[in-house]
Amino acid sequence: MVRPIMKDPVFLAQKSAPASAEDREVAADLMDTLLAHRDGCVGMAANMIGVNKRVIVFEDGDAYRTMFNPEIVKSSGAFETEEGCLSLAGTRRTRRFRSVKVRYQNEQMQERFKTFTGWTAQIIQHEIDHLNGILI
Repeated sequence: MVRPIMKDPVFLAQKSAPASAEDREVAADLMDTLLAHRDGCVGMAANMIGVNKRVIVFEDGDAYRTMFNPEIVKSSGAFETEEGCLSLAGTRRTRRFRSVKVRYQNEQMQERFKTFTGWTAQIIQHEIDHLNGILI
């Protein structure tokens, strides 16, 4: 189900609670919402649809991925950039890393590790910031 985009900065500034297998429906709604906005959006965190759980979805090349409880465990190649967000007006300067190693759970709640680089790494960092209550 496509859900409305949350724009309340007080809600978005809250840290998200751990996700569980019961949050698969949230992940499905989050993916539906991302796909409905794909012309101007490449990733979303669950709090962007009003659910305070650690779930993100994002574009990864020609595919889309879902992560439960993602955490960056290693990063390298810091750089400054400018980003926008569906939940906020305009763009803002921020610091990102060219490469990130992420620990997460897949849709079967199995722990995984994967290293992402470039644009995909930047998207993931933005969405994990959302989960941590950080607004760019």
